[in-house]
Amino acid sequence: MCTAFISIEPAAAVPVLLLSVRDEYLGRAWLPPGHHWPGRPELLGGLDLAAGGTWLAVDPARRTAACLLNGFGPLAPADTRLSRGELPLTAVREGGIGHLDLGPYDPFHLVQVRPDGARVTSWGGGRLTEHELPTGLSVVLNDGLEGMADNRTASARIRDLMAARADHFRARFLATPRPEPDATGPTGRAWGDWLPIVTGDGLALDGDAALIQCRDFGDGRIWGSSSISLLALGPELLRYDFATAPVPADGSGWRRVAV
Repeated sequence: MCTAFISIEPAAAVPVLLLSVRDEYLGRAWLPPGHHWPGRPELLGGLDLAAGGTWLAVDPARRTAACLLNGFGPLAPADTRLSRGELPLTAVREGGIGHLDLGPYDPFHLVQVRPDGARVTSWGGGRLTEHELPTGLSVVLNDGLEGMADNRTASARIRDLMAARADHFRARFLATPRPEPDATGPTGRAWGDWLPIVTGDGLALDGDAALIQCRDFGDGRIWGSSSISLLALGPELLRYDFATAPVPADGSGWRRVAV
């Protein structure tokens, strides 16, 4: 149940902010952000060691980023299925993915951010949709932009969890001064009062509204939040902060990724 919050304020010094939380089976191996792709050495992102792609890619030269969330709906044919982890890399390098044949990909939602705005591209059930995000705060869940994708989960329990998370954290972000990070200095100073909210807002990891979560399914598989990414984009700015989840209570564990 990955989650992305996107704040767009065109008149602000830092017009676009992105919070991306990656959720995955915690046994799946990965590496933190780096230049992991020799054929695309300019791109940054965490490396999924299972499939070789990423959940969030950054192109520092273009000051753009793209993060991926799994969607719901019919799966691609097993004999032709391709990894969705290539999609963020393609999106930041080529400006989008609308030119691709998406038939070999399972359902997904792709959030693309740039200094002047953001777009969500969703694929599922054989249909591609794109939405330019409005000014203000938007949330993208596994049920799509604001939980309103054409193809959504059939589980009432999962719907309730996503709704609880979206409602709690939207209210908390809107009630807290919006940060305006600069390119230098520690994460805490850059993200201010948003940082304790981003790192979980004190909620239990198995709480219904948990953004940073850990859930034991009782069969040896543990699902949870593996990492948190914060990006700030402006006309002359790209800042990227990253932490392995859960973040210690003292706020340590964050690092500013060199871009």
